[in-house]
Amino acid sequence: MISKRVKLQIGAFVLIALVGITYVGATYAGLDRLVSSRGYTTIARFRDSGGIFTNAEVTYRGLPIGRVGPLRLTPEGVDVSLEIEDSAPKIPADTDAVVTNRSAVGEQYVDLRPRSDGGPHLGEGSVITSDRTSIPVPPEDLLANLDRTVRSIPIGSLQTVVTELDLAFTGLNGPLGTLLDTSNAYTRHATDHLPQTLDLISSGRRVLETQREQGAEIASFSRDLHLFAGQLRASDPDLRRVIGAAPDAAEQVSGLLRESGPQLGGLFSNLLTTANVYRTRLDGVEQLLVTYPSLAQGTKTTVPGDGRARFGLVLNSFDPFVCTRGYQSTHQRAGTDLAEVPANLRAHCAEPPGSPINVRGSQHESPR
Repeated sequence: MISKRVKLQIGAFVLIALVGITYVGATYAGLDRLVSSRGYTTIARFRDSGGIFTNAEVTYRGLPIGRVGPLRLTPEGVDVSLEIEDSAPKIPADTDAVVTNRSAVGEQYVDLRPRSDGGPHLGEGSVITSDRTSIPVPPEDLLANLDRTVRSIPIGSLQTVVTELDLAFTGLNGPLGTLLDTSNAYTRHATDHLPQTLDLISSGRRVLETQREQGAEIASFSRDLHLFAGQLRASDPDLRRVIGAAPDAAEQVSGLLRESGPQLGGLFSNLLTTANVYRTRLDGVEQLLVTYPSLAQGTKTTVPGDGRARFGLVLNSFDPFVCTRGYQSTHQRAGTDLAEVPANLRAHCAEPPGSPINVRGSQHESPR
């Protein structure tokens, strides 16, 4: 037989259990908000509900700060009441309201994402306009887009990719494991130096912005590089011949350097002086190089090798007159005078370009 004391204990336990269950149920159902007004209510205007429902959770920076109140249908969409608790931190008015999913199976909630930290702040009756709200992609749209993507993939090409991937990774267990281990070590190192990693990411953004601004130049460079690669492909036989002949040519150059020794430097130094002389007479040298092949060809015609010479001689002495202007300072002497005298370095043809006189000197050659 149960004693009176035990009955009282059982009754007290049942009473406490009923009170606890009632409190938990009322809190879960949000009945406590019906009897006590806490915090404030903000309206978020959505173009579509996105699956949100009354009593769903409201979070701010990932922490729960309230619940979703009544939903009201409007001509522009849906007005969602956000009942913010009085213990919540101040929320900037410059805030986005996003309906998102807690998991892959759903469980929608509203997440408040501020764009700035300063005021003004949300309060009773504040409105988050529709241009500051967003909802997740509807599942039917996601599935439809996924279906179109899958259907757009050629089966034959997909089989080729899978086959090539199998060939590429077969027998690479060790290197792939090393790559994964190295990636883990790299991630840990980046985490240990988080400030430097964040600074690198921020700097990378500036680099990418620069690349975006220089997009036209990069595209032009890519086109030129494509043309260059095409020219290399077209010149592949010539390049192969050059590469094949390069070792022999390099050996000959090496032999020249070995045989010449230190005197080669002096030779190049002397050639510099000669090059300076040729530079001031470049037009005349070019004319000589153009005329010389014709002269050599004419010599072969004149002396064909049969013991005879075939040419015509036309004398045109003093037509035009030779240049004498600029040579007056040269001292005239008899041909029998064999004494050494310094050369007259100031002697030159002083006739202006275009003169009917036979102007001498390559410095009077017409410019190229």
